[in-house]
Amino acid sequence: MGTTFGDVWSEVLTVQPAPEQWIIIAAAVLALAAVLLGPPWRVARNVVTIAHEGGHALVALLSGRQLTGIRLHSDTSGVTVSRGKPTGIGMILTVFAGYVSPSLVGLLAILMLMSDRITALLWLSILVLAAMLLMIRNVYGVVSIVGTGAVVFGVSWFTPAAVQAAFAYLFTWFLLFAGVRPVFELQSQRMRQPSPHSDADQLARLTGMPGTLWVVVFALVNIAVTALGVWLLLLS
Repeated sequence: MGTTFGDVWSEVLTVQPAPEQWIIIAAAVLALAAVLLGPPWRVARNVVTIAHEGGHALVALLSGRQLTGIRLHSDTSGVTVSRGKPTGIGMILTVFAGYVSPSLVGLLAILMLMSDRITALLWLSILVLAAMLLMIRNVYGVVSIVGTGAVVFGVSWFTPAAVQAAFAYLFTWFLLFAGVRPVFELQSQRMRQPSPHSDADQLARLTGMPGTLWVVVFALVNIAVTALGVWLLLLS
């Protein structure tokens, strides 16, 4: 007998117990290593770019702007293009969303893990990636989205519950930690090679407040979210 939609839906909604504490801690260590070490970071940073541009896209839609496309590049940069009023709160929020999105997505994932919705978290990630795929406008972006989605799908469909749980915690820890490093990379790049197109400098033009101040805001938000996430997963 084949698998029906009802079977899949039931599986997604199934509550799964959290793994043992040592697995959660080991996942945190591996995720932190992926952020701090150069070789894994160069690969894993593509996931951060997806979350970053996804944040821009979601807030653009929520603020009433027309989303026209997303491009992801092999140097882990990205561009999200939307149409609408070039100034105002909607544009400010759209630009601001990028650098805080990975950590905030990680925090939302923690809330799902705390309610033992591990499979639901993995499938929600797949649905979000599928929605983003519709707006991708370059080949590398398609490869990046499809590749990430394939990994998540493979884990959620072909592996036992224990492996799914370990992967979900690793994925969540990574997003939580990975929001901080790009902020410092942004400031380093601004100091080496100033660009009017960075999110911080766009916010400076939109608000009249210095770009460096916006970098500090990005850092404070992400560090605070990361601290909260660590407390929720390990200390609460």
